[in-house]
This record gives sequence, structure tokens and C-alpha cells, in this order.
Amino acid sequence: MVRSFNQFQEFEMDILKEIGNIGAGNAATALATLLNKPVDMGVPTVQRVPFEAIAESIGGDESIVTAVYFRVEGEAPGNMFFMMTPEAAKQLLYHFNADVSYEQLEFTEMECSTLSEIGNILAGSYLSSLADFTQLKMIPTVPGFAVDMAGAILSYGLLHMSHTGDEALYIDTHFLEGHNQVQGQFFLIPDPDSLTVIFEALGVQYHD
Repeated sequence: MVRSFNQFQEFEMDILKEIGNIGAGNAATALATLLNKPVDMGVPTVQRVPFEAIAESIGGDESIVTAVYFRVEGEAPGNMFFMMTPEAAKQLLYHFNADVSYEQLEFTEMECSTLSEIGNILAGSYLSSLADFTQLKMIPTVPGFAVDMAGAILSYGLLHMSHTGDEALYIDTHFLEGHNQVQGQFFLIPDPDSLTVIFEALGVQYHD
């Protein structure tokens, strides 16, 4: 039986939100390890959005974003994206290279490689929390990275994926370090049958 987010009861969304909270905590811990300094985490906003509204939620199809994206394989396959505005990406990069002023930072090959690795680790933290909760095998593929318009990235990221759902789990996260704030958005787009698999693994019983 295929379920969409629109059919979920409130308690089922609460489970997804709790997984999002735990994933955000894991991501903040991973980022603190990378930076070798404490990183606090704001309470993430977790909601469902239709696939066509994903780009809208980050400024529109033509807004420029940095993105890490990968395919999730295993028992609950899907697609995952981690997106930031260029400003947020530069702010994050600045913490890794304070010798260069924020204004001078550019998306060179080295900077893009750094952002790709950061995004992969952060997105992987969310995926790991979901896999731990459900005890399902969920394996990320090698990530892709791009700086482009949001609509183009979403289209390219899904181009070679034959099965994709029509809704996404959207997690808006703030990583806080002192008075600085870095905001990023995670999108998990499960394949049509994957949400049913996830909830069955959690022992949640529901009916049409």
C-alpha cells in the first residue's frame, strides 16, 4: 500500500519530526568535530512539501544555491539533497579558512570539494539517524555537488532516477556558533513505497 505525506496522521508526522531532531543533533556533532569547536543546533523545522514546491521553499527555481545530492539505496530507497544559499555556504567555509576574508571567498575547486564533504557528512547524519531508528539498510551513493539554480539542480539530481516520490520531507536547520548562524535545508524524497516500509519498520499501524 503506497502512502503519501498527505495521508499521514499527526502522530506519524511527530515520529518523522523526532527523527529530524535526532538527525540534526547528530549533524551538529559532526560539524563540531569538523570545526574542532562547539556547535549549537537550533530546533529544526520539519514538514512535508510537494515535490514541485521544493525549489519555492528555498527561494524559487531560479535562486542560486549550493547543493549536495545523492541517491539512497537499500530497503527504503529515495533521494536526498542538502542545500544552502551561497552566502550561508561562504559563512561555513569561512570557519575552515579564516585566513581569507568572507568577501574574498569563491567557489573554487577546493572550496567546492570542502562543501561537498561537509554536506555529505551532514546529510549522512540525518540518514544514519533514520536508519538507526528503523533498523533498515539505507546506503548513500557517492554524492554530487553543484552551484546552480535550484530548479536545475533538482532536475539534474533526479534525471537518472527512474522512481521518485511526489512529496518530500523538508528539514530546515540552523547551526549556531557564537553569534554566527548557518542555515541549510535537507530534502528527503522517498520512493513511492519507501514511507510505508519506514513506518512498518517503526511498528506504526495505520489504515487508509
